[in-house]
Amino acid sequence: MSVHEECKGYLSRRHSTSKLVVHLIFTTKYRRKVFDGTIIQQIREAFMSAAEKLEIEILDMDGEADHVHVLVAYPPKLAVSVLVNNLKSISSRRVRILNTNLRKASNSGVLWSHSYFACSAGGATIETLKAYVASQKTPD
Repeated sequence: MSVHEECKGYLSRRHSTSKLVVHLIFTTKYRRKVFDGTIIQQIREAFMSAAEKLEIEILDMDGEADHVHVLVAYPPKLAVSVLVNNLKSISSRRVRILNTNLRKASNSGVLWSHSYFACSAGGATIETLKAYVASQKTPD
């Protein structure tokens, strides 16, 4: 298969084919429990609206009262830190506009903690990848 052929689940561009997926966790400022089902849905919608602009795909997203998990497929040109900052700012703005009472619940109106968790995600285990790379040795 050539690089330019479509690969299911892969992002094909002129000079690259990639499948980069990151698992992100964002927590509320001071881990305040301010999210309910409605706010989680608003965050999901904000992430989906950001997806087209950022050229990403939201694979899955859900959360609890003080944090959200999101699985994102993203292009190699997009740094994870830039992705995180965009998702946080877009969702924070949307949630604060739709929930004017949130400022009182969070004291400052700041929705997200500055910190975040990011972990690469993929279909193969590290052991599987190591075995594949080891099998690619040049013959003697």
